[in-house]
Amino acid sequence: MTQAWHSRKGEDVDPDIRRFIELTSAEYARHPPLTDVPVSFAREVAEAVRAPWAAGGPTMHQTADLEVDTPHGPVRVRVHNPSATPNKPALIYVHGGGWVLFSIDTHDRLMREYAARADVVVIGVDYDRSPEVRFPVALEQIVAVVRWAASQSAALDIDGERLSVGGDSAGGNMSFAAALSLRDAGDGDLVKALVLNYAVLNDASSEEYHARFGGEGYMLTSDEMAAFWDNYIPDPDERLNPLASPMRADVTGLPPVFMTIPECDLLTGQSLEMAARLRDAGTPVLASVYPGATHSFLEAVAIASIADRALEDASVWLREKLS
Repeated sequence: MTQAWHSRKGEDVDPDIRRFIELTSAEYARHPPLTDVPVSFAREVAEAVRAPWAAGGPTMHQTADLEVDTPHGPVRVRVHNPSATPNKPALIYVHGGGWVLFSIDTHDRLMREYAARADVVVIGVDYDRSPEVRFPVALEQIVAVVRWAASQSAALDIDGERLSVGGDSAGGNMSFAAALSLRDAGDGDLVKALVLNYAVLNDASSEEYHARFGGEGYMLTSDEMAAFWDNYIPDPDERLNPLASPMRADVTGLPPVFMTIPECDLLTGQSLEMAARLRDAGTPVLASVYPGATHSFLEAVAIASIADRALEDASVWLREKLS
């Protein structure tokens, strides 16, 4: 008999995260639907809605915006250094937004939280977004930034032997793919740890997760995810590329992985499946599931204790892996 899955329409969401969803949804509702406006305007709206959530949080010892040359032109990076301690490890962080929205500005607090909690230099990547560019442009820019960080470690005052890569949602997808790309190029040792926050790991989710978490009351809907894929890779056949859908990749020979997995998310099934695949491949993986959390819940750290705990868990793990 086929299981009938039903949505609880947000009743199973942590109260603090529900408030985060309600507040951001109310702000979005003040504007036309993002699907009905040019992508440039949609980005302006998204930046404005997320700006309050990027404010506050830890103060950095030093912050600098730089440009890095890549095979697809220069990209802006933001370097957050939390303390005067020299030669710290580094986390190259890749923001989410469905390959279309958000930036290192919307994710600034998230990056500073990791920097302060793990005592690492965080390098945020402002990659080129879709639909103006398609796969694999942004991914190749990120790989170039990882190589740049390793080659410029002395100038950046970081330890080039202790680099990690991480990201959320689409950023988690490209973080994973960057590690795969470097491994396949013979440079897998450049990355010592991976932090994957509710990462997109496949171009399709299961019927269960679409039914339970892909609709009203949650942060990421099934329709939104489909639109993001259409912007990033319109050709369904091209999505079979393991660098686009890492679930299809050979996952041997990767560094240790921390997975932040919200219970109430369209993508949760993908994360649980990938955690099992990584373990089977012999890769050390810590997959932490956060009850009542949804997609993007880390950005609610200003009001949500569960986001605070998840950030602390990943930061403790990262500090240990890069020590």
